[in-house]
Amino acid sequence: MGSADGPTADEPDGGSRKTRDTAVSERRFRFLVAGYAVSSYGTFLNMVALNLFVYETTGRALAMGLFMAVRLASGFIAGLVVGGLLARFSAKSIMLWANVGQGAVMLLLILAPDSLVTGALMAVSVVIGACGTLFMVALRSSIPEMVGEDRRAWANSLSITGRSMAMVAGFASAGVVVSLVGYTAAFLLDMATFVICAVTVALLPIAGGKGAGSEAGASGAGKGEKEAKSGPRWRPVAFLALAAAPGLGLMVALRGVDAFGSSSHNAALPIYSTSLDASNPAVFVSAFWCVWALGNIGAQQVIQRYTQRTGKSVGALGFGYGTVVMSAAFIAAFAGFPLAVTAVIALIAGAADGLTEVAYTSHLQTLPATLRGHAFGLSATFENLGFGVGMILVAAALDRFSPLAVVGWSHGAAIVVAVVFLLRVAALRRAEPAGPMGRAGGAGRAGLRKEEAVEGRPDRGDRDGAEVSRG
Repeated sequence: MGSADGPTADEPDGGSRKTRDTAVSERRFRFLVAGYAVSSYGTFLNMVALNLFVYETTGRALAMGLFMAVRLASGFIAGLVVGGLLARFSAKSIMLWANVGQGAVMLLLILAPDSLVTGALMAVSVVIGACGTLFMVALRSSIPEMVGEDRRAWANSLSITGRSMAMVAGFASAGVVVSLVGYTAAFLLDMATFVICAVTVALLPIAGGKGAGSEAGASGAGKGEKEAKSGPRWRPVAFLALAAAPGLGLMVALRGVDAFGSSSHNAALPIYSTSLDASNPAVFVSAFWCVWALGNIGAQQVIQRYTQRTGKSVGALGFGYGTVVMSAAFIAAFAGFPLAVTAVIALIAGAADGLTEVAYTSHLQTLPATLRGHAFGLSATFENLGFGVGMILVAAALDRFSPLAVVGWSHGAAIVVAVVFLLRVAALRRAEPAGPMGRAGGAGRAGLRKEEAVEGRPDRGDRDGAEVSRG
């Protein structure tokens, strides 16, 4: 609001306008998150309904895994190209057409005759996988341009919270929708959510993409940023961006292995649920994911309050420990404990996953704008690769072994890599002499430039493997 007395020495002419612009951008971002949450509701409803539909249609876990692998392969390819797309097109156009594509392919599945259901399912896997990755990368990489660098942490938390609340609603209602009104109604509802999100994106002015980070390059943020603008070299630049900060590169690698472990519980849950209640398998699956999502939301609220109270950020150790706890919890979820105990385990798994997601997303968002889209795309490629390969392997294994055995060795691999990651982070910390000069020297030995070894900025959440909060 402008002052009746006009601008003061402390508030230049543009000060009040900047305040108003900030409020407007935050209000618009809230509307965008609302639309994103609606489409996320459809996505998680679809996650339950489509997996069960494929398993019911084919009767084989291997077929379900292959369809999921196609979905992940599409996301893998989309991750390779999305950085280049963001350099040429606006984030708004990418997010808009990603939702339009997903809504259209769900309509195709609904209208497909029985003889073409398999082909329609394949089309759904391809489009949902690719468009989901395009939308997510465009959103996350453009958040600093949408709301400003100083409000990035707030926007990040808001978008993750909206997505997590959508998980609760989607997983909680999936059993009811599928059991009472069938798969067609679930697919219709899913299509409607993508339409709503597309309309929301179309009505809002959304910044980001189309070379959104050119200002950073003009200010001399580094040779790598200038190279990122030349489309053909985007992939090497993305790898170099991650290699420049050893902690960040290790986090991306661990994220890919964790995605491999996550494929096991996604493939095994419908089978395990069917063994518990063959007449109504969707109930256990939706209840499990609902409790998991509640734990995810709770963890994010705790992290927000912890950061505000202590001024410390979630560091690399939190990411590593969160991965260990999450993987161990998913293994325990298939051990045949009573339902009440399994619910507590699911809550712990969700809380640990919330911790890792906040830490991981914040780290990638600290990259310059010219590299951010490429890095998020490369990260999505690693995650989709791990999840896709895992889906093929674990789905084949589920035809011969129990869900507990398959989930055990899959998430066990993630635990092993997480322990290696934690040991590496601990070694980097021990190698740092005390004091500001020693800390800077430790960062240099870890291969970090001065501007990459950011310190004392808990709002950025960018302490990497060489610089970790001791909180």
